[in-house]
Amino acid sequence: MDEWKNKLVLIVLSLSVISPSGVRAWTGEIHGRVFCDVCGDSSIGPEDHPLEGAEVAVLCITKSGEVLNYQAFTNDKGIYRVAETMPESERWDACLARPISSFHEHCTHLGSGTTAVKFTYNRPSGYSHTVRSFLYRPPNDPVYCM
Repeated sequence: MDEWKNKLVLIVLSLSVISPSGVRAWTGEIHGRVFCDVCGDSSIGPEDHPLEGAEVAVLCITKSGEVLNYQAFTNDKGIYRVAETMPESERWDACLARPISSFHEHCTHLGSGTTAVKFTYNRPSGYSHTVRSFLYRPPNDPVYCM
């Protein structure tokens, strides 16, 4: 239901492509997921679970050279999302997403290979970019993982 509402908002925003000043508007979205990699095997399996409240930073540089910094927290499904509407001439050009912290009591160590993800943002208005999942792990692997 939330996913449907988010898509509807993006559609409505992208339909209003002309602002009162006559400048074409552009809307973009970046989203991804954060998981607890319980066994620390760098893959998402049945023993792993989404992390609620994990913090992710997203930095984007616009076509005009401005750097925008976003902060997002994951929901109960481990999903974070940032979205922006701006003049099309100043739309995102390239972005970097990186995990900042996990507040989960057992899953606080950043998994190996879970550093920042850089990408070019070349989506048309109203579309989104999905970033690969970020993984946190417990300080010690549970016995059943060995």
